[in-house]
Amino acid sequence: MAFNPRMSILPPQPQQSRQRKKEEEAAYANMRLPDREIVGCINELGIPFTLADLQKPNPIQVQMIFEWFGELLMNKTRQTVDPAMRAAAEDVCGPELGEAMMPSDTRNLLGFYVSLRRLMLDCGVNDFSFNDLYKPTHDRLVRMLSYVINFVRFRESQTSVIDEHCNKAEQTKARIEQLYVENQNMEAQLEEMRHNRRAMEVLVQEKTVRNEELKKRLLELRRSQEKVAARLEEAKTKKGELAAELEEKTATKIALKQESAKLRPYVLQSPSALQASLAELSNTLNNDKAHIDALDRRSRALQTSTDSFSVVASDVASCIKLLEEIAIELAKEEEENVKNARQRDALTERGHNVREVERTEALLKRQLAKWVDRTAQLRTQSEEKAQKAMEKMEELRAVHRKLTEERSEKSKDIERRRVRIEQTEKKMLDLKENIENEVHAAHDEYLKMEAHIKLYITEMEQAI
Repeated sequence: MAFNPRMSILPPQPQQSRQRKKEEEAAYANMRLPDREIVGCINELGIPFTLADLQKPNPIQVQMIFEWFGELLMNKTRQTVDPAMRAAAEDVCGPELGEAMMPSDTRNLLGFYVSLRRLMLDCGVNDFSFNDLYKPTHDRLVRMLSYVINFVRFRESQTSVIDEHCNKAEQTKARIEQLYVENQNMEAQLEEMRHNRRAMEVLVQEKTVRNEELKKRLLELRRSQEKVAARLEEAKTKKGELAAELEEKTATKIALKQESAKLRPYVLQSPSALQASLAELSNTLNNDKAHIDALDRRSRALQTSTDSFSVVASDVASCIKLLEEIAIELAKEEEENVKNARQRDALTERGHNVREVERTEALLKRQLAKWVDRTAQLRTQSEEKAQKAMEKMEELRAVHRKLTEERSEKSKDIERRRVRIEQTEKKMLDLKENIENEVHAAHDEYLKMEAHIKLYITEMEQAI
């Protein structure tokens, strides 16, 4: 496994840390902006800021400046992170204690600090901490603002490239979303047509089953009608036969009565013959009575049969009426069959439409696959362009680093010369002070000598 000092738990080597610190100092020396330039840039943003504010930074003002940079570069402020931080506070402490234990200003500042720290890492500030917002100092603030302003300037210089890639990505995303929406609409329409097709198939099956049942019932009714018609014909025939036999028996009875009336005078002539004739007539009469009773019973039976025939006739009439209704139902069923045929044709046409939609869906899927491939190609091209931009950026960074090194060397040379000049000036000042001291000392000695000479002259004059 390759050694990575940033992922290791061991502390970095002093030599590496010193080298990294030197590199960071060299980069910072190149990236550092003058105080007046920083103040001017912040004033251009619309935030009142002076050199005194930069020398003695105010935490609230510093937080406002960084919040403006966060909104410009990341579109994030303390207000945008407020819902997520409030939900996190309520999740950790509960909805009742969340606001009391974690005030909104503190939690929003912490949430904004996380996003701001990511921005600072992208700008090149690796040691950004919460103290830079809460207790800022002049050196730290100048360093962070220099890095951020340089990052903003670089971003503005590459605006055309960034906008071009963003526009292409947005157009591709919009096209993909449009194709996805169209695909969803087509799928919904296809599913609706399938659902209608299944519903129509269920209705057709129900109508077919009902038609079969009505056909079976109609056949049964026709068979029943034929049986009832046969029984009616048989009953009519039997009724005619019984009526003819009754008429015949009635005629025979009348004839016998007439014959008995004719024979009655002859019976009175001889008792024995009368007795015999009486016995014969009584037998005949009994036979006729029995026959008449049988005929009466038969006539009653015929009447009963006639009544039953009338009932059967009424049943047959009701059956005929039912058959007429069945015929009407069959006509309706035929109309429904025609409608079903039309619906079946419409269903087949919709099936064709469904197949057309499926073909369209397949075509759209192929187009979607082509667009996905084109999107992948565009993404690859954008990555290549981004890689080229990164390489160009690395080259610019190398040139910038070289210029920074040259600038640092020149600044070091200027510093050395300034130190030498200061040392020379200091030596000249020392020499000037020494000379002035010597002049003052010589002047004092001259005054003393002049006083001594004057005193000596005075004494000489007095002596003379």
